[in-house]
Amino acid sequence: MIQFNVPIKNIFTNIPLSLPEEFFEVLGESDTLRIERIVSEGHTTAPGEWYDQQWDEWVLLLSGGALLRLEEPDTAVTLNPGDHLLIPAHRRHRVEMTTPGEKTIWLAVHFRGSTKFPPQEGER
Repeated sequence: MIQFNVPIKNIFTNIPLSLPEEFFEVLGESDTLRIERIVSEGHTTAPGEWYDQQWDEWVLLLSGGALLRLEEPDTAVTLNPGDHLLIPAHRRHRVEMTTPGEKTIWLAVHFRGSTKFPPQEGER
């Protein structure tokens, strides 16, 4: 049997003490998938700026808190630890608030392909 030395990492460690900007770390990627850890501390998207990504993005908030704004339709989304959200490609969105004085840690999965959205409440 071949054994591989696979390093085990912890998503809550090795975070810079000072975060003048959001911290992005790619944890794994392929041609159709990218997994990132994002760390915020009171960061927001610059006024007037919006994310408009070519890939779908699934985000899971692991710690801290955040307020996102999505367009078409205009929707405010509050995220607390354990909350997750699937943002379709080209759905413009921005970060309006992350908890100041506390690390907000996100797990973001960007992917390409045919996205199948789970049924909404009452649609099952």
